[in-house]
Amino acid sequence: MEFPVLGTLHIAGMTRIELTTMLKEKISIYAKDPIINIRLINFTVTVIGEVSSPGTFTIQSERISLPEALGMANDLTIYGQRENVLLIREVEGKKKFAKIDLTSVNAVSSPIYYLQQNDVIVVEPNNARIRSSNYNPNNAIIISALTALTTIVAIFLIR
Repeated sequence: MEFPVLGTLHIAGMTRIELTTMLKEKISIYAKDPIINIRLINFTVTVIGEVSSPGTFTIQSERISLPEALGMANDLTIYGQRENVLLIREVEGKKKFAKIDLTSVNAVSSPIYYLQQNDVIVVEPNNARIRSSNYNPNNAIIISALTALTTIVAIFLIR
């Protein structure tokens, strides 16, 4: 970050609180009781899996809850597993995984209820979707073609 009076500041890896404290210290030399307001302008979360519109969403405010992010993805499909939503969060360079039950009253008090920058929400499919994935939708066409072929062969053999 470049400031006219302060020069170049290296802020990579700092939290907003750490950055605010550092800027207050540096600016207080030039101004009495400076008010520092830091905003994230590229706050994004990704929602994938059994939702109607999966994708990466840019958030205009700096605070978003898990249900709000799922709402941006147009909610879970009927196949989404509401009792087992996975959140992937990077903390100090390491991936952390947490599960949350959206049907539980305790979900609101969960530490992952409010999302952080670059969080990934994965909505897992329920058992009905998993079972249906084993079914090939082309099976009906194949069976119809075989039935038609068998009928044609039978007609020619009877003559």
